[in-house]
Amino acid sequence: MTRNKRKTREALTIHPRNKYAENPPDFALLASLYPSFQPFVFLHPRPRIEWTDFNATRELTRVLLLHDHGLNWWIPDGQLCPTVPNRSNYIHWLEDLLSSDIIANTNSDRGCVRGFDIGTGANCIYPLLGASLLGWSFVGTDVTDVALEWAETNVKSNPHVSELVEIRKVDSTSNTLSTELHDGVAVNSESKNSDDMDGRAVGPPSPSSSLTETVYLEKRYHGPPILLDVVKDGEKFDFCMCNPPFFASMDEAGLNPKTSCGGTLQEMVCPGGERAFISRMIEDSTVLKQTFRWYTSMIGKKSNLSFLISKLWKVGVTVVKTTEFVQGQTSRWGLAWSFMPAARKIISTHVTNKSVLSFMLEGLLPRVNAMSILQSIEHFLSTGGASCKLNTSSFTVDITASEDHCQAILKNGAYQVDKGAGCVTVKESESQPSNNLCFRVSVFQQIPGTLLVKGSLHHSSSASAGMFSLIFHRLEEFLKAESCREKVS
Repeated sequence: MTRNKRKTREALTIHPRNKYAENPPDFALLASLYPSFQPFVFLHPRPRIEWTDFNATRELTRVLLLHDHGLNWWIPDGQLCPTVPNRSNYIHWLEDLLSSDIIANTNSDRGCVRGFDIGTGANCIYPLLGASLLGWSFVGTDVTDVALEWAETNVKSNPHVSELVEIRKVDSTSNTLSTELHDGVAVNSESKNSDDMDGRAVGPPSPSSSLTETVYLEKRYHGPPILLDVVKDGEKFDFCMCNPPFFASMDEAGLNPKTSCGGTLQEMVCPGGERAFISRMIEDSTVLKQTFRWYTSMIGKKSNLSFLISKLWKVGVTVVKTTEFVQGQTSRWGLAWSFMPAARKIISTHVTNKSVLSFMLEGLLPRVNAMSILQSIEHFLSTGGASCKLNTSSFTVDITASEDHCQAILKNGAYQVDKGAGCVTVKESESQPSNNLCFRVSVFQQIPGTLLVKGSLHHSSSASAGMFSLIFHRLEEFLKAESCREKVS
C-alpha cells in the first residue's frame, strides 16, 4: 500500500471528531517541546519514530496525552501501550451510539454518562480519555495487581478527572457462568433457551456456519469474570467497552514484527482468543440484559465479525452495529449490541450509499460454474422469502425482498457486516411495497476457475436499501463456503 493510499484510507476511517483527524501528531514539534521524546524521533527523510521500539511508542503516548489532553500518564515496562488516536476513535464512536435515536435514552441521571471498561489495564486509557474529553464517569476493572496499581496511579495523577473514575478489582477465583458447546453453538449452561429469549423463532445456522462455530469453540473461555460477578446489584451503565485479549497464544500475538506495543499474557491472550472472550461477554449480556444500554467490544480480526454477529442474533438482541478503526496499517473493528427496545428502524447512510458491490469466487470446486452459482444465489435468497427472477441468458437474478424477507435472510446463519457501521433491528413491522429492497445479482466468467459476482441496487432511496450491503456480504460468505476450496482456519 502506497503512502498516499494509506493516508486516504486512514482519513476515511478516522472519526471526524477525533483530534487527529485533520492534524496528525507532529513528531518534530513534539520533539522540540518535550526533550524526553527527542531521542526517539528521526527527522530524515521525514519525522518518524521506530514503531518496533516499545520505549518510543510509550513516550509518544505519554506526550500526546499530556500535550493534547492535559493528562499525566505512565506505565511500566511490558504493559500494553495504547495508541491515542485509535483509542480516541472508540470513545467518539460510543458518543455517536449514545447520541443516536436507535434506542431510547432511559438515563434519568440528568445526562450523566456512565461507562464500564472491561480490562482497563495499567494504562487506564479509556476512562482517562472519556473523562477528560467528555466528562463521562467510569468503572475500570482488571485482575492483576500490577494493572490495578498503575491504573490507580494514573487516575490519582490527574485530580481534575480522578473523581470520575473508579478502579475495581475482579475476583479471579470466581467463574460462575460456564460457556459450553451445544450442537456447535456456545450457550449459557444456566439458561439453555437463551437462543430464543425474546420469543422469536430463530432459523438454524447454515452447515458451514455450524462447522465454523465448532472449530472456534473447541477452546472455550474459562478465565476470570467479565461482567457477571463484577457488575454490582442495581448498577446501571450507559455502555461497556473492551479491548479484549486478541490472541489464543503468545506466539500468535507476536506475528506483527512492525510494531511493539508491549502487553502481558493476561492482556494479550486467552484460550480461544477474542472469539471465546467476546462470546463470554455475549453470554453475560443475556443475563444482564438492560443493565447496559450498549454492550461493545473492539475486535482484532474482521473474520470474527460474522461469527459473533450470528451469535448475537441467536440470543435475542434488538440491535447490532459495527464500525472500523484504522491507524496507519492497523485495522480494528468495533461491535456493539443492545437488548433495549429499538426506538425506530434505522440503516446507516454510509451503507445505503453503496449501490454497487462485488466479490470474486476463486478456487472453485469441480462442477461449479456460472450457472450453478446463479442457481445457488436464487436458492439462497428465495429461502428467506424473497422473490427471485432468474435469467439464464444474461446470467442475472432480479430480487425483490420485503423488510421481513431481509431479516429472515440475515438471521438464517452467519453474515458479514460492512465496515461502515451497518445496523439493523429485529423489531417486527408491517412491510409496505415502497419499502421493498430491489436489486440484481450478475455472474461473470473470469479466468478459468474464477467468477465475478456483482450486485446492483435498483432504488437506493427505499427504506430497506441499507440492508443491501448486509445481505450481499452474507451471500458472499455463503457462496464461498459452498463453492470454493476455502479452509476454515
